[in-house]
Amino acid sequence: MIGYVTLGTNDLQGSAKFYDGLLTVLGASRTMDMDTFIAWGNDPAAPMVSIIKPFDGEPATVGNGVMVSLLASSKEQVDAVYKKAIELGAKDEGEPGNRGDNFYAGYFRDLDGNKLNAFFIG
Repeated sequence: MIGYVTLGTNDLQGSAKFYDGLLTVLGASRTMDMDTFIAWGNDPAAPMVSIIKPFDGEPATVGNGVMVSLLASSKEQVDAVYKKAIELGAKDEGEPGNRGDNFYAGYFRDLDGNKLNAFFIG
């Protein structure tokens, strides 16, 4: 089971502002906040999303084919997360909509180019 997902960033404060605004839509808030690492979640014992300045001091880069999926409680929440991401400067990677019979998702890239989606099954 996933405990948390970490995304590299080259601008910790800019990325933190993006995720503060975005993850609020899912009811998440900061659970950890350090000089080079920030994590958000709904509960410290539940999965979290985090950002980090790379430990090796090299620039953060995007993993091709890597994506973080954010579980939403409804199609409306998927729409709200996607809309908030775009408002915060994210790049569209696929507007919210049905992908298959029971899968609804919207895709975007954060300020560092990391790919995310918000999804709902049902």
